[in-house]
Amino acid sequence: MNKRTCFETVSRYMTEPIRQAMLRMLDQDRAGLTELSLYSGRPPAFVYPGKVRFLTISGELVSSGRTAGLLNVSSEDIAETVSALAHHSLHSCERELHHGYFVLPGGIRVGVAGTYSSSGVLKDWNALNFRFAAEHRGCADTIFPLITNGGSILICGGVNSGKTTVLRELCRLCGDIFKTSLIDERGEISAISGGEPKFDTGLLTSILSGCTRAQGITAAVRTLAPTMIFTDEIASCEEAAAVVDGAGCGIRFAATTHAHDMNDICSRPVTSYLLESGVFSHVVFLAGSLFPGKIREIRSINNAVQT
Repeated sequence: MNKRTCFETVSRYMTEPIRQAMLRMLDQDRAGLTELSLYSGRPPAFVYPGKVRFLTISGELVSSGRTAGLLNVSSEDIAETVSALAHHSLHSCERELHHGYFVLPGGIRVGVAGTYSSSGVLKDWNALNFRFAAEHRGCADTIFPLITNGGSILICGGVNSGKTTVLRELCRLCGDIFKTSLIDERGEISAISGGEPKFDTGLLTSILSGCTRAQGITAAVRTLAPTMIFTDEIASCEEAAAVVDGAGCGIRFAATTHAHDMNDICSRPVTSYLLESGVFSHVVFLAGSLFPGKIREIRSINNAVQT
């Protein structure tokens, strides 16, 4: 991926007072950072596993957002940062402002909060959330044999549990030995830019981005002849139906979804349908936001389709 760290990349989009304070931060405070949030009228918030810290003008991080000497993010700071994210051409980024996010080099996703106009485009922005992407070699080693033994995997977890990180690493491992298609709707799994992925997703992996997951799965099945398809955040009936259709063609899947346990999966129409359809041989649950990418439990699904 890009030689710049996520921290350095994000700092380039900040207004000068915020950027200078960020550059004063200690190296140890830059390590382990998972998110940076800007809220209008409040201090910048730095999110780590299990804790949040707030930035002072001097570049210190403190635990209380009510401490004296903190930076204050103004509405102008937010507006200037959005303009920088849009490369100072807001009219050319209506798609991003309609969907509510930007994707930066290195797979960094930036969520935008504001007021939706009558045309469905965000304006009057009040908050930005930068989510840092990461490669964690080895985090999928435990579940990789499930794939090589002919299985399909549904990776489950809550917010910031590392679902995308595990999926990315599993794709790298599988993509070295199987023809693989990665459906990367927002470009954050592969950090693809100019046709080249900045994250290693495997030697035999083709990437479809800028499309919906359902469109990408259907296109991959029809045109790319993959052994496996990887995709994240399966959440709609249309996406689930595309997965089931692909599995019916003999393709195996690795996907992620929001769920904490089997009760969550069974109580939601989309995920219960996926389990009942027999697409997935195993369900993997992650430990949570305190231990991103750590596997808590692996469940075998007895009614899985054998391919």
